[in-house]
Amino acid sequence: MTEQSTKKENFLLNIALNIVIPTVILSKFSGEAHLGVKGGLIVALAFPILYGVMDFFRAKKINVFSALGVVSILLTGGISLLELDPKYIAIKEATIPAILGLATLISLKTRYPLVKTLLFNEKIMRTDKIHEALAQAGNTLKFEKTLINASYMIAGSFMLSSILNYVLAKVLLVSAPGTEAFNAELGKMTAYSYVVIAIPSMAVLASALFYLFRSVTKLTGLPLEDVFVDPNAA
Repeated sequence: MTEQSTKKENFLLNIALNIVIPTVILSKFSGEAHLGVKGGLIVALAFPILYGVMDFFRAKKINVFSALGVVSILLTGGISLLELDPKYIAIKEATIPAILGLATLISLKTRYPLVKTLLFNEKIMRTDKIHEALAQAGNTLKFEKTLINASYMIAGSFMLSSILNYVLAKVLLVSAPGTEAFNAELGKMTAYSYVVIAIPSMAVLASALFYLFRSVTKLTGLPLEDVFVDPNAA
């Protein structure tokens, strides 16, 4: 129960610090009567950065995705505070997920494909038992092809996110940086990104998960309960 509660609290904290609080500050408290345009921007972006730092100390190691998130926020803040053309934010929004997509494909040529780091690892699945069952069934090569296909699907989710990020930024960020209107648009983009970008991308990633898990049970002959690590095990 404690572990499940912690996960739920972390999820809520994630949403609060990365989406809800920045959106409210940018939309409602960036006027001269409150924090001001630049003050509102700095305070709003401080919350996602705070979450990234908290995630680092909680995990005791650098999470690549959290680190990229912090870099993305710092770039957004820098572009906005320097009052550069909003097109640079759109380019930045598209570039980071595109890099992750390319990294997923490039990792297939290395000893550590990203799909194994994200999905097929000993924290989630009983990899030793799966490899043994695959060898006994003579399906090891077929499973390697499955991992490649899953990698393409994961890369596709990042590329979809890249396109949607760019379109959303171009559509919403129309005012000049350094204005209250721009901050409000930035807040709206933060709020909309969860629905417009995160949900479709997660749907593609979920499809990759389903494909991988279905292939594992089919190629190994193992029941689903023998595939996953028991979260309640010591």
